[in-house]
Amino acid sequence: MNNAFDPSKLDGLPPATKGRIKRRSRALGPAYRLFYQQPVEVCRAQGVLLYDSDGNEYLDAYNNVVSVGHCHPKIIAAVHQQMQTLCTHTRYLQDGILDYAEDLLSTFGGKLSASGHAMFTCTGSEANDLALRIAMHHTGKRGIIITHEAYHGNSHLTASISPSLGDNSPLGTWVRQIPAPDAYRLPKEGLGQWMAGQVQKQIQDLERHGDGLAAFIVDSAFSSDGVYTHPTDLLAPVAEVVHAAGGLFIADEVQSGFGRLGDSLWGYQRHGVAPDIVTMGKPMGNGFPVAGIAILPEVVESFGRAMRYFNTFGGNSVAMAAAQATLNVIRDEGLLENAQSVGRFLKDGLLELAKSHASIGDVRGSGLYLGVEMVQDRSSKQSSPFAATYLVNALRERRVLISASGFDGNSLKIRPPLVFAKAHAERFLNELDGALNDLNKQQ
Repeated sequence: MNNAFDPSKLDGLPPATKGRIKRRSRALGPAYRLFYQQPVEVCRAQGVLLYDSDGNEYLDAYNNVVSVGHCHPKIIAAVHQQMQTLCTHTRYLQDGILDYAEDLLSTFGGKLSASGHAMFTCTGSEANDLALRIAMHHTGKRGIIITHEAYHGNSHLTASISPSLGDNSPLGTWVRQIPAPDAYRLPKEGLGQWMAGQVQKQIQDLERHGDGLAAFIVDSAFSSDGVYTHPTDLLAPVAEVVHAAGGLFIADEVQSGFGRLGDSLWGYQRHGVAPDIVTMGKPMGNGFPVAGIAILPEVVESFGRAMRYFNTFGGNSVAMAAAQATLNVIRDEGLLENAQSVGRFLKDGLLELAKSHASIGDVRGSGLYLGVEMVQDRSSKQSSPFAATYLVNALRERRVLISASGFDGNSLKIRPPLVFAKAHAERFLNELDGALNDLNKQQ
């Protein structure tokens, strides 16, 4: 895992931190991970700021789960009021889930808005798991195509299509990978056709092995691959190839949706494609566990007839209140526009930093989802995982939180809440400049 704390390296940590880590290991076991070489303790938050027990303030430039800001009062009020009123499952008639489903579906446009259905889960992993189950049932095939470093979840099924979990997490024998559309190293012109060709090769291989194609699933920001948001003509040629083979196109909007990319509410809309299924999670309830899918009626028809779908907590009354409040805040507070304007300011600032720091090979992204690729040498474009790891941890020491992603873990992953303001972006850029200056002294 990129940016993970090594539990064997407790020496040198403050006694209180060391004690908490040991207690955590005893209570939670070995499978959990912590961020940063010196893990961060948090005890409260507000907006884009986190605080530890000593009152130290951290700028959160990474957490997209609380998409409209930590502890947003309107989300808190909606959840509190609904919890005081009713919290139950979807087998009773309730207006809240219907109101939200209709509101949510209206945002997609096309056939999903006109006749699509919404189905609710608790997590993005569950949403992607459900989408894959339906795709396999609908097509009668089981082959799934993903990008090389994709992350789609932690259930048994979604972990099988999530190579970013690491080499020790096995992929399904029915899974095929294609390279990320690395517009930094590959020609931008014709990149969509190149990507469609890669998908076509894997479709042929799946058919040769008797699996056939059930679906191609993609995060349109290519988040775990290193954040590639341009060009925006990549996915339409891929969708054509997928549909020609009888497969479904699944847009995983868990990370790139709900206004994250600034241009539109949904990342796939930037590419001009019409997915068969859209999956959602993380920012959907601003920290309250809620996720789901939007799906074309003909895709879910046979599944719905043959199977029963029930999720005890998926679509519960309080989850729907949180989700509705979050969507309302995104619209009412103009957060799509904020992501676009502040994101442009932040990206311009990063491009300016690149002029004086040769270790920055590429700056890319859209809205408040940006990637900065660190390299050893600009001419060779050779990756520098060391630089990315150094900067992530140097920024942590400066109380600014980000992470890293990509095949080599050499791309800074900058993904703050949508309420990130220009002043926050300026603070981020100043601290990154300082960390880059420190990095120069290390090299």
